[in-house]
Amino acid sequence: MAETAQPLETTGGTEILLREDRGAIAILTLNRPEARNPLSEAMLAELGASLDEISSDEAIKAVVLAANGPVFCAGHDLKEMTARRDDPDRGRAYFAEIMSACSAVMQAIVKLPKPVIAAVEGPATAAGCQLVASCDLAVADEGAEFCTPGVNLGLFCSTPMVALSRNVSRKHAMEMLLLGDMISAQRAREFGLVNAVAPRGQVLGEALQMAEQITRKSTATVKIGKEAFYRQIEMPLQAAYDYATEVMVTNMLHRDAEEGIGAFLEKRPPDWRDK
Repeated sequence: MAETAQPLETTGGTEILLREDRGAIAILTLNRPEARNPLSEAMLAELGASLDEISSDEAIKAVVLAANGPVFCAGHDLKEMTARRDDPDRGRAYFAEIMSACSAVMQAIVKLPKPVIAAVEGPATAAGCQLVASCDLAVADEGAEFCTPGVNLGLFCSTPMVALSRNVSRKHAMEMLLLGDMISAQRAREFGLVNAVAPRGQVLGEALQMAEQITRKSTATVKIGKEAFYRQIEMPLQAAYDYATEVMVTNMLHRDAEEGIGAFLEKRPPDWRDK
């Protein structure tokens, strides 16, 4: 998908994550198609490092998360995890480590001061579905499917549940978690898990269009808004309004807010300075 992408430093000489910058947009592409792009220990490390690098990269204003191959992401690498059952503690310490690493990456997406858009082609299951749910926006192709199948394997998708339940209604989340069935891209859109469904081959283009539209906004304003959205959504109503009022007042005093309002009143394009 990202033809001119450059491989990031990885382990074992395998280019498991690619990064391509198109202007102010960074495209991160999962690149282990032969293994269904699992969130292995190495993949999580690469994603975490890339997000950390992008966070402080002032040239980047939005991120698109894509994947090569017929599967977007199959979730955790179960073979990698099962191999640790031979550890003296039956893998307990390793399981805790890998789940914590995965949770840290999901939170890094939410905390990233730039919007992240998932471009989903093919199935996104278990922690792969969690990855989509953790992104700020998502575009799926007509053939994409979503599933939290852990209940079918005797391992309830408890960590994917965190992101899923913050994206869709409780009944829809429990439907996915308790039944473990695949849902179509159209159903995922009805649930609120994805924003748009595009024809096959057009998903990346649509995600890039969204990202490009965002890059034309004030970076400072987008950063304020994303952080405020995720903070207020966890608060009781009164606390959320008190916090949002504070944010609004602070934002009003920013140079870009003054410029944007002035440009609107004067019927001219704004001159953003990102402050």
